[in-house]
Order: sequence, then structure tokens, then C-alpha cells
Amino acid sequence: MNLLSELIHRLYHFDELIRWGGYAVLLTIIFAETGVMAGFFLPGDSLLVTAGLFAATGELNLMLLLVSLCLAAILGDSLSYYIGHKLGPRLFNKEDSFLFHKDHLFRAKRFYEKYGSKTIVIARFVPIIRTFAPVVAGAGEMNYKSFIFYNIAGGIGWVCSMILVGYFLGRSIPNIEHHVHKIILVVIFLSLIPAAVEIWKERRVRPTPAA
Repeated sequence: MNLLSELIHRLYHFDELIRWGGYAVLLTIIFAETGVMAGFFLPGDSLLVTAGLFAATGELNLMLLLVSLCLAAILGDSLSYYIGHKLGPRLFNKEDSFLFHKDHLFRAKRFYEKYGSKTIVIARFVPIIRTFAPVVAGAGEMNYKSFIFYNIAGGIGWVCSMILVGYFLGRSIPNIEHHVHKIILVVIFLSLIPAAVEIWKERRVRPTPAA
């Protein structure tokens, strides 16, 4: 219980979180963000970029980060696909709770209907959608061979791009350790843009209720 409390306390203090939990906490969060439907609030993008910054300063090993976190991301999506496949349409009748909202699931469904199989790749870069897209793919009985192909491509693309952005920023900016918090704020802002754009598009096309 104390461990969970400490994790929650540090969750959005990324530099403290990584120094406290190291590789274990990184693996847990990247897996859980897509591996359990309650992981939509976890800070995947920002945490990956911060991990890249730490790799640039030599506090974390770059290759170990890339390999282990790609694997965690792929396994997380695979678990969600399995959950969706097993529960099927019953998922959409599940009651809302503190950590589960059907709105997120339906938003991912609309995203999937729009982009098809490519959703599994594209959704990696859209917070919330990336948590529920593999569940929808499983519930919709997407061909597993297609799913695993896009899952691997999306997992590697997302993890490597985010970590390498942080790594190259860290290698380019002198005394990066003094600017970590500023960079994290920028990353958080940028990571929210895709989700905000999708919500705006959704509201724009939603029919206006009759008077």
C-alpha cells in the first residue's frame, strides 16, 4: 500500500518518479497504459521523453530503454486485444466507474471506424485513444495477424520516437538537467494536442439537437 501511495504521489513528477523507480516503474507504466483499460490517465508520452533525457545524461541506458519499453508497449496492447476479444460487445454495456468511462471506449471505436487497422499505429500517439483502441480491435474481432503487425509497428514507432526526441534534446541542450521541468511541460502540452484535435473534430460533426 505504501508503494502504491508513493507511486501516485510521484506520478506526475517525472524526474523524481524515474529516479525513485528506475526501469521497473517505466516498464510498469508503459505496459499498464494500454494493458489495462484504467491506464488512460498514465503519462506515457511525457514519461518516455523524460526517460530519453535521462539516457542523454547517462543516468539510464538508451538501448535497454528502447528494447524493454518497446516490449512493454507491445505486450500491453496484446493484453488489451485479448480482453476485448474475450469480452466482445459486452464491453460497451459495462457500467461507468471511477477508472472506466464508456465515452472513451466509444471514442476509440469511432477512431477505429475512421482509420481501420492503421488505428493501432496512429492511436499510439493519441492519449486515451491508445488505451482503448486495442480493446476495440479485439472486440471487433480484427484479424490477429494484422493486429500483431500493426501492434509491433506502432509500439516500436511510439516508444523509439518519444525516447529519441528526449535523448537528442538532452544531447543538444547544455546543462539539460537544469531545464528538465520546462521541457516536460512543453511535452505535456504537445502530447495533449492530438486528443484535443480529435475531440474538437468530433464535436464539430456532431448533429445539433432539434429545437
